[in-house]
Amino acid sequence: ELRAQHLKAIASFRDISQSDVTLKIENTSSDGTITFTYFDNGKSNASVLANLNNVTIPPNHGLVGVKIYKALDSSLSIQMFTYKPDVNKVEHATVADAQHILRTANELRAGEHIGNPSYPRDSPLFSEDSLKEYFGLCTATYCQNANPRRFLIQRKMYEKVRSTDKAAVHMEAAEDGTPNTWVTIAAANVLPDVLFRLTSNVLMAKKFEVIQSHMDRVDDPANDTAELPGFVTMLRLFIKSDIKKIDPELLQDTVAALRRAKWYDEETVDFGLRRNPEVGLDKAEVITGLCSMLHGPLSKSNAHAFSSIKSIIQTVDSDKKFVKLSAQIAELFLDKFRPDGPITSTEYNRREKELREKFEHVQPENAKIDLNKVNEAKELLHKMLDAVNCSLRTNFFNPDRYAFSIRLNPIIMATDGMGEKPDRPLPFGVYFSHGRHFNGFHNRFRDVARGGLRVVTPPNSDVYASESSKHFDEVYNLSYAQQLKNKDIPEGGAKSVVIVNTPIIKPEARFFAARKAIRAFSDSCLDLMVEESVSGIVDYLKRDELLYFGPDEQVIPSDIDWITQRARQRKYPNPGAFMSSKPLLGFNHKEFGVTSEGVVVFLDVALRKSLNIDPKNKPFSVKITGGPDGDVAGNLMKILIREYPNTVKIVGVADGFGVAEDPDGLDHNELMRLFIAGQPINEFNKEKLNKDGVMFDASTDEGAARRNSMVFRVKADAFVPGGGRPGTINKDNWTQFLDDKGVPTSKLIVEGANLFNTKEARELLHTKGVAIVKDSSANKCGVMTSSYEIQSSMLLTDDEFINNKKELVEDVLVKLREAGSREAELLFREYNNYPGTLPEFSERISNAINKVTDAITDRLENVQPNDALFKSLMPLIKENLPKKLAELGWDRVATQMPVQYQKCTIASTLASKLVYQEGIHLVEAQADEVVAERAIAYYTADNRIKELVRELSNKDLGLSVQQKEEVLGLLSKGGARTALDIF
Repeated sequence: ELRAQHLKAIASFRDISQSDVTLKIENTSSDGTITFTYFDNGKSNASVLANLNNVTIPPNHGLVGVKIYKALDSSLSIQMFTYKPDVNKVEHATVADAQHILRTANELRAGEHIGNPSYPRDSPLFSEDSLKEYFGLCTATYCQNANPRRFLIQRKMYEKVRSTDKAAVHMEAAEDGTPNTWVTIAAANVLPDVLFRLTSNVLMAKKFEVIQSHMDRVDDPANDTAELPGFVTMLRLFIKSDIKKIDPELLQDTVAALRRAKWYDEETVDFGLRRNPEVGLDKAEVITGLCSMLHGPLSKSNAHAFSSIKSIIQTVDSDKKFVKLSAQIAELFLDKFRPDGPITSTEYNRREKELREKFEHVQPENAKIDLNKVNEAKELLHKMLDAVNCSLRTNFFNPDRYAFSIRLNPIIMATDGMGEKPDRPLPFGVYFSHGRHFNGFHNRFRDVARGGLRVVTPPNSDVYASESSKHFDEVYNLSYAQQLKNKDIPEGGAKSVVIVNTPIIKPEARFFAARKAIRAFSDSCLDLMVEESVSGIVDYLKRDELLYFGPDEQVIPSDIDWITQRARQRKYPNPGAFMSSKPLLGFNHKEFGVTSEGVVVFLDVALRKSLNIDPKNKPFSVKITGGPDGDVAGNLMKILIREYPNTVKIVGVADGFGVAEDPDGLDHNELMRLFIAGQPINEFNKEKLNKDGVMFDASTDEGAARRNSMVFRVKADAFVPGGGRPGTINKDNWTQFLDDKGVPTSKLIVEGANLFNTKEARELLHTKGVAIVKDSSANKCGVMTSSYEIQSSMLLTDDEFINNKKELVEDVLVKLREAGSREAELLFREYNNYPGTLPEFSERISNAINKVTDAITDRLENVQPNDALFKSLMPLIKENLPKKLAELGWDRVATQMPVQYQKCTIASTLASKLVYQEGIHLVEAQADEVVAERAIAYYTADNRIKELVRELSNKDLGLSVQQKEEVLGLLSKGGARTALDIF
């Protein structure tokens, strides 16, 4: 039927003489496969991509085939786009479908084609058993219709890219002696329509015309995840050029561009190939990358002119003079980092000076551009050049990179007094990554630092522009909060935030795009650290670096597995340490509820100290943001119900899907059913609600309004944000947290989620009597767990970890509860005895510990492991380890734990010990230059006091038992500090 329709269409074109005629035929087969066929009489301006863009893709269908045919005289073009429902269900090939391929493979083994360079060399991949296994991964139509010689070439290409995210390109001249060329691309894990569009764009920009196209898909089980199957797209294109003799350099550039085509951002392609072809892809990627990176600082300087990344690029694009200058900036960046010979510092300085002079005297070609626009362009160009100055490493020249990344001097991102104010310190290091549909920042405050990687997926373009303008602010604030939170562990504070440009991605492709963004971001960071990559980089940093990630919002288990495996493939030192919360070889935060264990400890102490409620014996109510399926919120519900089954009433729960409210308390069993099933709150069984209980789905207007206002409206003793965006309660809406009489709807807030309340909101709520336990205290146990996981990966084999995981988890939970209790007791002791707010004391505790940690780390910088001082402090490392981990791995610390990590462990453990035992005031009173020596002296004195207490406890002091215990207790509490005679 389809062929008959095509023949009729072809016949009809014989009688058409007018130009610009395109005919479209749509055919649906019995299995739901839809083929859109376009007939072009050769005079139409409609391109292949324009026709593809005009296709209305049916729901749940995916592109599985593209075929293009053109008449020799270009009088007719046929373009066929085939979409299947459920593209993962295919008819796989059998041996019967591929007999012609087996015959050709046998011929290769027999040596029949040795002298023919167009044939691949024989390979074990071409053995009968190997090919039969491979046929089972291919579709039947692919094997049936394939040219056997090309199929075997593609088999080798598949082997290069399978189980990776790479692409391979093969080009061979046409057999008819014309300058036409067959191009084959094998690309792993890329949506077929995306690959076709990007590849076509590259070829069109290089002045090639696609005259034939075939597309097939081969399963790639090694790339399967729980959510998505792995596959390799095979795209074969027959291209021609009007150039009689194609320059080999053009072909080489084309191959390089095609290898990276799946990773190019649309804006880079548009800027460098369509709008400004003289710029080219390389410089376009640098330009769009720098414009994206600088959105935050530029928007603070001029929010109107630089409201979005698009508006920044439009500033460059507004005049050819600006385009030319930005291209020269990009060229300077590339010349600074060329592996085959970077420019000298003298030449760099000369060209920088020359560029800045050009900026100041630029006269746009477009007469309509006014002075304000010129000044905006100048500001942008100067800032882009500043960014080149602050670039210390880049992966740009790595041919297999997934994205464009830069290690930056943090000063380029400094705004709002950063580096000048005590509460706005300059970061230690910043990484930026720019790729297809995403931008990502990693920020850290110490050399050894860790923090979560989160993904943000804005729902529309306005939200995307807003999130992008605040991108670095968010990563800075989160990492600074992490710095305060990480006080008890060796690693300082860090955070990574990837923003995906979801508004320009089709809804059905957004989940896939987020996975690709995570892979590209993490791999481009590895490019700047692993030896095989860094050894080929022009390096202005001149030091080794390691990053430690953890999962945060929208990072799923398959992402964690991929990142860890990728680090292992690329020989990252201690690859298991690169990403925490691994499902098998880690302490999964959600599975073990580690963050929530700490939150509940702080909630318990806060209820007792602040509201005079004994939660074990007196009823209390809680409202929570975050659903039963969430890490913090879900486990919070589980632990509350476990620890306080008869006294806790959970009166409100709101998450992304809905809200449930019940003044008599939501049914515990129903909440646990949702928790176990991993379901959100809108799945709550309404029959389990009490008389005044309600449940709304957020998909309705009323439900969304109730969900969004629950945190403000519902009255409870305590509010625990266990999920939600930063700044949900802020200076503009904090009064909504008060009822109509001006009384807070909750007198206690324990921040289980990071930055849920802004600093201003905390201060204003405090004036109304709300006690707030800050996030850096309340939810610190999650990152502590990640630290213990990293140490386990350093000290234990995989088998040792798996075989002892149960005991390791139990010991980690003991450490977490102890750490939470120590800080909670100190927090309320300081709060009850001195003026100030709880958040202020929380920060002062963190700052005091960090002050000591930094001082000791600096003191140990040149101290070697065999030095007497280092050896005397080594027991602190063992003290930091959970009991079972110390039992199994203590004797390996010296050889398997990096020396810098050992020093950081010593510093943070001693600092925590000092502050939790003695309080914040004695540390705050010490001058920076004496802190380290006095802390070390304190450690020596404390050990001596403990030894003295042990000796005295076994002696008759002539005192009653009660008197003896009192004396020994006083000696333990104040002996070390008194012995030093300095505090």
